[in-house]
Amino acid sequence: MADIAFPLRRSKTLVAARYRAPGDRVFKTVVVLLASGIILLAVAMAVVIYLEAAPTFRAFGYVSFLTETTWDPVAAIHGALPFILGTLLTSFSALLLAVIPALGVAIFTSEYAPKWLAEIINYTVDLLAAIPSVVIGLWGIFNFAPQIRDAVYMPIYMWALEEAEWLVPVIGAPSTYNFVTATLILALMIVPYTVALSRDAIGQVPSEQREAVWALGATRWEVIRRAVLPYARTGIIAGVLLSLARALGETMAVAMLIGNRNRLPFTLFGPAATMPSVIINEFREAVEPLHYSSIMAVGFYLFIVTIAINLLASWIQQKLSLTKGTL
Repeated sequence: MADIAFPLRRSKTLVAARYRAPGDRVFKTVVVLLASGIILLAVAMAVVIYLEAAPTFRAFGYVSFLTETTWDPVAAIHGALPFILGTLLTSFSALLLAVIPALGVAIFTSEYAPKWLAEIINYTVDLLAAIPSVVIGLWGIFNFAPQIRDAVYMPIYMWALEEAEWLVPVIGAPSTYNFVTATLILALMIVPYTVALSRDAIGQVPSEQREAVWALGATRWEVIRRAVLPYARTGIIAGVLLSLARALGETMAVAMLIGNRNRLPFTLFGPAATMPSVIINEFREAVEPLHYSSIMAVGFYLFIVTIAINLLASWIQQKLSLTKGTL
């Protein structure tokens, strides 16, 4: 026991000795204060937004504000359900559209493409992520939205009028700026984030992992499916969740292309609205106290949703990291 206790006492002494010098103690204090400051800043933001939104919560209630479908500042009726549904539908729809292509690009550049081609593709993807959202929104307004309306929406709508009238209430009359257009642009914007993190995660898979499966006579796809993807799944999930967080908070491009309809029901080819879009569109016009407070309430719930998504992402990453070694 004495032989075991001595190394333990020695290790504790060495750890404690790291903070004996005044410079070490100052550095530790500064780091702790900075880390605590980030947490306090997030809490302070939530408190300030909540206090600004308190009049709306007193007027409509926490639950009623979430379930009300009408947003009419003139009549002093404010309900956040259209914006919550618009945010969730556009974000998750864009994520579903973006995940498979993004994962395919990451696998191709990491496992299949020659080095020169992979560098060109990776550079293009990284460049796409650097384009400001307002520039993508302008391209969508003047090029993408009108073309897809004439080439896709109108033929589908005319076919539905003649062959499937039951679809008309679902797809709606085609509008240049609508739910589908905003979702497609949003999917385009979040692809680079999933590609970059998935590519990095796949690149960190040890070569021995691949060689072991190759030695068993596996094909290239079996190597990817059995050795690469299970090992890299934590990074891939992180990329997907980062893309979802970007989609939930995206403002300019969505506000420019979604049409900004403040009431339910939405239609696929008709205008809709999201939480960030209503904030940016109506904040400067909110001259009535209740209107201003309602916008802040929308921001408060957006803050809560974003925090919840990030906490879920951290939990999933932790669970996957703990089970990685068992694969």
